[in-house]
Amino acid sequence: MFLLLALLIGVIAGLRAMTAPAAVAWGAALGWFDVSQTPLAIMGYQWTPWIFTLLAVVELITDQLPSTPSRKVPVQFGARIVTGALAGATIGAASSLLFGGLIAGVIGAVIGTYGGAAVRSRLAASFAKDLPAALIEDAVAVIGAVLIVGAVA
Repeated sequence: MFLLLALLIGVIAGLRAMTAPAAVAWGAALGWFDVSQTPLAIMGYQWTPWIFTLLAVVELITDQLPSTPSRKVPVQFGARIVTGALAGATIGAASSLLFGGLIAGVIGAVIGTYGGAAVRSRLAASFAKDLPAALIEDAVAVIGAVLIVGAVA
């Protein structure tokens, strides 16, 4: 179950890179799951969720700008893989499956990056503009992250 949740949080990272680690950090900091005795204990520190939340809000805003590069360019894609790995590993660490969670998070991030881009492109075409598609993707990422982290508890 934890590996499936790690894969799914990786998908969220593929949609919105900073939403996944923000949600996982909140879960750890609120004590929904314990990572305090793992190499990822930092995810449960009291300031960690605030930093990731600030980064997630900035990302949600900048994603709406027309100058924002594609999620599939190397820097954006790499960021999604790293944050998917971090979020997945944190979920995995909660059940002593840190490495498995990391791998699942990476796979999920790849799926979320390419799948999210394809779905958003189709939605944007059906709306004849990108903003509604972007806002739907934002909602899916935030709600999905909350549900996934809640299921870890």
